[in-house]
Amino acid sequence: MSLETQVMAEMKEAMKAKAEASLRGLRAIKAEIIKAKTEPGANGQITEEGELKLLQKLVKQRKDSLEIYTQQNRADLAQKEQEEISIIERFLPKQLSEAELEEVIKAIITSTGASSAIDMGKVMGIATKQLAGKSDGKTISATVKKLLG
Repeated sequence: MSLETQVMAEMKEAMKAKAEASLRGLRAIKAEIIKAKTEPGANGQITEEGELKLLQKLVKQRKDSLEIYTQQNRADLAQKEQEEISIIERFLPKQLSEAELEEVIKAIITSTGASSAIDMGKVMGIATKQLAGKSDGKTISATVKKLLG
């Protein structure tokens, strides 16, 4: 089942249940899907990889906003962002734990022969492709730095 179909089905349920937080998150996903499908060259289609990137982008935006609202002591807005993050993350693959992430990155470092921070770009290129949807870029980067440093 495509992401769009899942979102539409859940939107119907959220409307029936009058779940405003769920509706906000689902509508944000739907809007991004429509936007992605109408971009030049998309031909009205979106790949599974494109869906993952779209969802990760939405989560990242909300985490950035959440951080700002928390710093500004705006608990009301921070809570809304947190609710939307939890809705959007349901559509992402299970995120790797720190230990699992380190294990995968160690394997990548071994396979590429990386030995110092100079080789970080080589490792990051492979890691971001291999771990797409399973961890965010910021966490991957921090782990690679830790292991190569």
